[in-house]
Formats: sequence, structure tokens, C-alpha cells
Amino acid sequence: MAVTKLTEARIRDLALGSGIHRDTEVKGLMVICHKTTKSYAVQGDVRRNGRHVRTVRVKIDRVDRIGLRDARNRARVLMSQIQSGVDPTDGPDETGITLSAALDAHLEEKQRRPRTVEGYRYHLNHYLKNWRNKAVADISRQMVRDLFADLKRKHGEPTAASVMRTLRAVINTAMRIDESLEGNPVAALRVPTTRRRKVAPLDLREWWGKVMELTPARRDLHVAMLLTGARRSSILNVRRQDVDVERGVLTLTHMKTSDEPLSLPIGWRLSKVLNARMEADRPLGSEWLWPSPTSRSGHIEEPKERGLPSPHEYRHHARTLYIQAGVGYAESALLLGQKLPGASGGYVHAEHLVEHLRKHAQALEDLVFAAAHPGFTETSDGRVVDPMGFTPALPAPE
Repeated sequence: MAVTKLTEARIRDLALGSGIHRDTEVKGLMVICHKTTKSYAVQGDVRRNGRHVRTVRVKIDRVDRIGLRDARNRARVLMSQIQSGVDPTDGPDETGITLSAALDAHLEEKQRRPRTVEGYRYHLNHYLKNWRNKAVADISRQMVRDLFADLKRKHGEPTAASVMRTLRAVINTAMRIDESLEGNPVAALRVPTTRRRKVAPLDLREWWGKVMELTPARRDLHVAMLLTGARRSSILNVRRQDVDVERGVLTLTHMKTSDEPLSLPIGWRLSKVLNARMEADRPLGSEWLWPSPTSRSGHIEEPKERGLPSPHEYRHHARTLYIQAGVGYAESALLLGQKLPGASGGYVHAEHLVEHLRKHAQALEDLVFAAAHPGFTETSDGRVVDPMGFTPALPAPE
């Protein structure tokens, strides 16, 4: 190890591979001549309370990138830290947080609906089960790319993208806990966005024909799904106590966007349908509007029927039919339990507008039932009866 007053000329003349050359002008500054490059570094002893803790060496930069004057200035700053007992090479303490622990922390950050929590845990236990006990710091970008490709091949792109969104959210939480995590490896991917579902137009007359072939309970459920456009979980989790037939109000307690229940007006025909449904199901002694003695939950869990729209497709149809019935954008959005956009949208509360929205709910119902009449028979007293003997369409109240 040579000690000399470094100059730009002397540094240029230093032979590659000649080792360390210390500077006499700035304590700790040195030039290290490697086999192929030369670089500036600083070395010093970290002492705390008069006790030697460790000797540290910090690389400043390559000689061909910065000049001697700049290297000396940086060396003085680094040596000031070292002599103050600060180790410049110390990074933040790693927590070693695992993906499983990060998920627990993520779910504890704020209140989430049980279905959302269930979805996160399903992703971890089913698609990420081999990573559950892996430290987040050990998850690399290449590992994420390989996982995404594997999931896409086995389960399809929508599932793979959904799992990646879960992984990204959980690692973001881990980064807030462990500051040594400098980046999210999921950033290596361009996670595909959810493709907008294509929904074919609904032929109401054909739809009525198929609905009338269902059992009475499932027939009424499909009618309710179209006339409310409610989300699957919202409509299936309606209890009998949530139906106020006299007021014509249906309360949805299982909402996606809020923990608050949503009270919606329903048309007079749907009120009759739901009232008849509850009377027919009274002997079952169930708390649910759509009871199912054979299901684990006690209510119908799978409403889909071959040849008929899914619950989410019913939301698409309800939105379209609202427009066809002349209902405005804001009113139809509120009837579908959606938040209005913008800052002012947060000031609009659908539960305060039940009676204002009633005429719009009725407009949708009138449109839908108008398409049903040609397939029904009319009795002598003016009632319209379907082939099963039920009377879903009654004369309008005076």
C-alpha cells in the first residue's frame, strides 16, 4: 500500500492491478487500482463511545468518471460521517417479512368485506402457496415474470392478472413496513387490465319466455335481478325483513362499495312479486328472501340459468334499459348502487332520494313488463296471468 500526494497526473500513471494508493491530503481517501479499472474510495474506523465498532470502506466512483477535486470533497463528507460514529454502508434494518405476514398486515390496514378477504386469502393459499413463507425481499422480478407466465398458461390471463394485482398490493404494504425493500418486483409486468365484458342485446319477449319456464322461486329471482340490476351478492343476501312491501322499498345490506345499507324504491309490480314470494315461502321458516334448504348458507347461491343472463349481465341490461326508458345517467347510476363521479358525487346520497327515484324504477319496470304481455292470458276481471297461474302483472293502481 503506497501513500502519496495524489495528483491527476500521478493517478493516470498508476499501473492497473497495482493495488491501493492512499492520499496524504485527505484522510481516508485512496485510489484502488483493479485489474481493469481505477476507482476512488474512502476508508475509516467507526467509533462509538470511544470503542472501535468496525472499519468501513466506501466506494466513491471510478477515476474516469470524476476528477480528483470532486473525489476529495466527497471523501471529506464521508469521513465526517465515519468520525461521527455513522456507518455510511448501513442500510435500513430488514424485517424479513414474509408474504403471508405482509398479507395479514395488508388486511389489517383497513376494514374489508369478508368476500374481499376471502379472495385475497384464496389467491395466497391456492396460486401463491409456494411463496407464502418466502421473504418478500427474496422475490425477484424474474420470479414474478415466471409465475405470471405459468398462471396464464394453466388458468388463463384474467386469473393470472388478478393474482398479480393481489401480489402487487401485498408487496406495497410490505414496503411500507420494511424500508429496505426498494421496489415492487411486480413492476416488471404490465398487468393486463380487466377486459370489458361483451353483453349481447336482450330480447325481452324471448327473455320472458325462458323465465316463465323456471320454477317459481327462480323465476321471481330473475325478474328481480333485471328490475333492480343489483349485484349478485347484494340480491342473494336479501332477508325477508329487508323487503318493505307497503312502502315499495328494498334494502340491500351487502354492498360492494360501502358498508352502509342501500334502500331502493321498487315498482308496484315487483312489490307484488316479492310479497307473493314471501307468502309462498313462509312455511319454510327461512330468514332469506330467496331460501334454499339444501344450500350451506340457507339461500340460493347460484342464480345462473342456461340461456339467461348472469347477475352481472343483468346489471348491463338494467343500465341499458334505464336509458331506453328515458332515465337519466345520475338516477340510473344511483338505482344501480353506484357512486357518482367527481367531488360533488360524494355529496349525493341515494337513501335520501328514494321517492325521487321511484318514478325511474317504475319506468324500467313498465318497459320490461310491457314486453311480457303478449305471452300472457287475460282473465275476465282484467288480470294478466302467466301460464303457471301466477299473476306478475296486475292492473295499475288507480
